[in-house]
Amino acid sequence: MTNAELEKLRYPIGKFECPKSISNSDLNTWISVLEQFPKRLESLVENLNDAQLDTEYRPGGWTIRQVVHHVSDSHHHSYTRFKWALTEDKPLIKAYYEDRWAELSDSKFAPIDMSLQHIKAIHFKLVYLLKSLTEADLERCFIHPETNSEVKLNFQIGNYAWHSNHHYAHIENVMKQKGWL
Repeated sequence: MTNAELEKLRYPIGKFECPKSISNSDLNTWISVLEQFPKRLESLVENLNDAQLDTEYRPGGWTIRQVVHHVSDSHHHSYTRFKWALTEDKPLIKAYYEDRWAELSDSKFAPIDMSLQHIKAIHFKLVYLLKSLTEADLERCFIHPETNSEVKLNFQIGNYAWHSNHHYAHIENVMKQKGWL
């Protein structure tokens, strides 16, 4: 497999490209993605058996099971980051080693239903919060320690809509490749 083919498997929808000027239309589209994502994901994976769930989405990548659990962990972190940014002045967030989290037993072996239910709950809370944000709220930010950069909440909404679609595409692509769809 060439590097280009591997990169296409890693980033099936490309990397997130945020518009220079984020419009209300962009925000509404992204919030809609976040609102619909839990049901879309559940519908995609609900009939997979354990062997299918333990299939890597790319050579050397995570299994479908690990991807589902990762989305739950990551989106939980994102929700917390929104809350920090809305209640503190440019808080320095805590980064985490997602690759190490994906190797823990709850990510490698646990039933995905626990994470699907968590994704439903966290997205319900997140979307409810996002729909109430003012323009001033959307300009609030947190500091990411890996880049020491300010991350505005309006950007983060788009980034997590992308993140949802990114991992959905990982799972959908391997399912198509294997003839499971």
